[in-house]
Amino acid sequence: MSRIKISWPGGAVTATLRDTPSSAALLAALPVTATANTWGDEVYFDVGLRPELEAGARQVVDPGTVCLWVQGSSLALPYGPTPISEGDECRLVTAVNVLGMLDDQPARLAEIKSGDAITVARLDT
Repeated sequence: MSRIKISWPGGAVTATLRDTPSSAALLAALPVTATANTWGDEVYFDVGLRPELEAGARQVVDPGTVCLWVQGSSLALPYGPTPISEGDECRLVTAVNVLGMLDDQPARLAEIKSGDAITVARLDT
């Protein structure tokens, strides 16, 4: 399992990635810096990857799941409901590849504002 650090002005979280093709593609592309977007209680940003949708892709995930939104070439980090959620669930716009989970409290992502510079880098273990 590999770990990454996601940082923005004023904060950072770490995440542990599962061994998946999309995780491997992300790790090979790091470090990456992008502009954060928000959609309800989700942060997403373009990482320039165009993988296939993997077996096990889901639209509803747990808060803090590290996701790759295939259609948007973006890392998606949900921490609560989105505009299409039913109740308190984290429902993304489409099915996503699940890469891993945040090691930190998902609510920390609420600190990220649309337009913030966000950087993802590999953590040496």
